[in-house]
Amino acid sequence: MKPLRLLFAGTPDFAVPCLAALLDAGHEVIGVYTQPDRPAGRGRKLQMSPVKALALDRGLAVYQPESLKRDPEAVEQLRALGADLMVVVAYGLLLPVSVLEAPRLGCVNVHASLLPRWRGAAPIQRAILAGDAETGVCIMRMEAGLDTGPVYHRVATPIDPRETGGTLHDRLAELGARALVDALPGIAEGSRAPDAQDDALATYAHKLSKDEATIDWSAPADAIERQVRAFDPWPVAQTTLEGATLRIWSAEAESEDAAGDSAAPGTVIGADRTGIRVATGAGRLCVTRLQPAGKKPMSAADYLNARHLDGARFD
Repeated sequence: MKPLRLLFAGTPDFAVPCLAALLDAGHEVIGVYTQPDRPAGRGRKLQMSPVKALALDRGLAVYQPESLKRDPEAVEQLRALGADLMVVVAYGLLLPVSVLEAPRLGCVNVHASLLPRWRGAAPIQRAILAGDAETGVCIMRMEAGLDTGPVYHRVATPIDPRETGGTLHDRLAELGARALVDALPGIAEGSRAPDAQDDALATYAHKLSKDEATIDWSAPADAIERQVRAFDPWPVAQTTLEGATLRIWSAEAESEDAAGDSAAPGTVIGADRTGIRVATGAGRLCVTRLQPAGKKPMSAADYLNARHLDGARFD
């Protein structure tokens, strides 16, 4: 296959393996679009995106418009680059139809779910929260709707019972890069026809918010465990004890026993070096790693060295 003249649009860590894979496969990336540098960290210094860092390291031209929807000059500049195809991976800016139609072969997106399940901003975490047995990546032709375009290629992978949002993110980033490189020859040659999505099966992956991080102890233990796993590394599940915030980094659902049958949800019904066992709406949750306010994450055993939790109740 003749190397394609590609534009690449992406911003966070998830997009980096895809850009690297395209370059390693010999494709000509004629321009990289990424979001403008943003203030970050305690000093609020401007920080470039991970995609920009890789692009500059590889000597690629970088474009950072604030918007492509409200900037006709930026769209004309993009069109003038004469790309065969634009690859979009977690770019974070809306693309108007004028951009979607600018490259000769249009635009394709690498999406971290098995579409039409989990269209939207947070498919990785939503799959874990829902208890899905599998997820995957799709290479999709972009159209005006949100993740509604037909799918050229999909690759499924099981979700491990101990998977976190962070570990699944990293696995799908690598899986998406391989799937993208595999799909491009057929897309370029027209031999790989995309399959339309069944809109009736669509679910929406709403963007994560910090408000969702607060644990509702009246929920079943297995649902709270999924919340803890899905929200690692952000926004991190949390509760309060005596008015102070505790972030919960690791926990396992356990079957209820007689000791916890009558305990109110949130009540600590046992605590030892193996974990802090908390009553829930159904079953109990064994917290194994947590983080008090102002401190680093620590094991339950280390936390219990500093205080006793007999009869305590998480809010």
